Amino acid sequence: MHLEELQRLLAGGEDSQHQFKREITHPDSLAAELVALSNSGGGQIFVGVEDDGRISGLSPQQVRAFNQLLSNTASNNVRPPIHPSTQNIVTEQGVVIVVTVAAGLNQPYMDAQGRVWVKNGADKRHVTSREEMQRMFLNAGLIQADTLPVPGTSVADMDWAAFDAYYRKRFNQPCPEAEHTASLTSLGLLKNQQLTLAGVLLFGLQPQRWLPVCMVKAVAFYGNSIGDTQYQDSEDIDGTLSAQFQRSFAFIKRNLHHVQNGRGFNTLGELEVPPIALEELLVNALMHRDYFDSASIRILVFRDRIEIISPGHLPGNLSTEDIQHGKTKRRNPILSEHAAHLLPYRGLGSGIHRARQAWPQIELQDHRSGNEFRAVVARPKPTTQVIAPAGIGAEGTRPPATPEVTDPVTDLVADPVVRLLRVLVDGALPPSEIQHRLGLKHRPTFRANYLHPALAAGWVEMTLPDKPTSRLQRYRLTEAGQALVPPQQGHNP
Repeated sequence: MHLEELQRLLAGGEDSQHQFKREITHPDSLAAELVALSNSGGGQIFVGVEDDGRISGLSPQQVRAFNQLLSNTASNNVRPPIHPSTQNIVTEQGVVIVVTVAAGLNQPYMDAQGRVWVKNGADKRHVTSREEMQRMFLNAGLIQADTLPVPGTSVADMDWAAFDAYYRKRFNQPCPEAEHTASLTSLGLLKNQQLTLAGVLLFGLQPQRWLPVCMVKAVAFYGNSIGDTQYQDSEDIDGTLSAQFQRSFAFIKRNLHHVQNGRGFNTLGELEVPPIALEELLVNALMHRDYFDSASIRILVFRDRIEIISPGHLPGNLSTEDIQHGKTKRRNPILSEHAAHLLPYRGLGSGIHRARQAWPQIELQDHRSGNEFRAVVARPKPTTQVIAPAGIGAEGTRPPATPEVTDPVTDLVADPVVRLLRVLVDGALPPSEIQHRLGLKHRPTFRANYLHPALAAGWVEMTLPDKPTSRLQRYRLTEAGQALVPPQQGHNP
């Protein structure tokens, strides 16, 4: 560092990475500063500088005394010891010592009294919260949430059929009943006669009875804002991790479009975002979330993007660039070990890379202040020809197709409505049969995305319009709907 750079940094004032000290003579004060920087990403201490950035300088005697103090404090008053580097810069006012502290690899660091300090803006603070301390130990790899026993659980809460099927598949032999307890313990699923968090989430009969926040909350919106007052689909997804993965994947798929991509009219089409990209991001959220955090995984489907949000920022010093290049650090080692046999997961750090290869329009956001990791998947803008519901004329004629959708309602319902029309080519059907032929299990989704838009567009009508709730109610194509999907093109999905 040259004098010009020093003056530039001092002119910028103090912040979380740059601390100004006129002089430090007490080891406890210096230890607190070193610990706070080590626990907060590293930084620099400028000794011989006033609080306002003016250089006061140190004498040769003060320089020697401080260097001795720094050496002793870093070795004896910081646990574990750290190794800061120093540089002396000569100025007209005297010497300024620049102490550089790297981001610690063995966090959390403590002072001689066992106190943990972190930076709080330009100042520092003493960590007293149990949750924050717990998270620091978690990020340092000193404890793993999935290895801890869940109070109140026992082997009676195991789904033995699921565990036996897993054991047989993995080890090519059944697990002897007499060895159940020993096998669970050796696999990290049982500890002190209680199921571990991994045991509950992988093979528990009712995981959310013990871990109510370990679930997925999924919402699909009509627009692009989480503040919208209406949504088209919503589901609280519980169960084991395998069940959560399958249901979460199904939720996303049923709220995305299918595109033709050059295929024939009577084909279902391909999902607008490659399934492998969604699979990798979902597994990543389930495997690497912070299970000490009292928040659930969230899936938000908007018109222009999909957001998969998992509690817990990237562990240690990992960055979003690191994980895109295959670097990994297991936050939940027991879950990761077993997930390789239960989910499309390998634990090699290659999942994010595969997801971005399949769909480059993925933005990874690591929010350390909010303790969450967010994967934002851009949805493609519609470029295929679609039919605008508002464009049907009085005689039921089809309007000219346009190369780009400008009506947001059209964008949202075009593909589901086309599928519905193809089903009704065969004649009038009850709603339950239509839903079955479409392969839909969620009735609100069927009504909101398929039936109601088709009715509003005038392409489908009730056979008993005066009795909308009758058990004999059927739905059929109108003349306008028949003009859109002629019988010779009809085909059940």
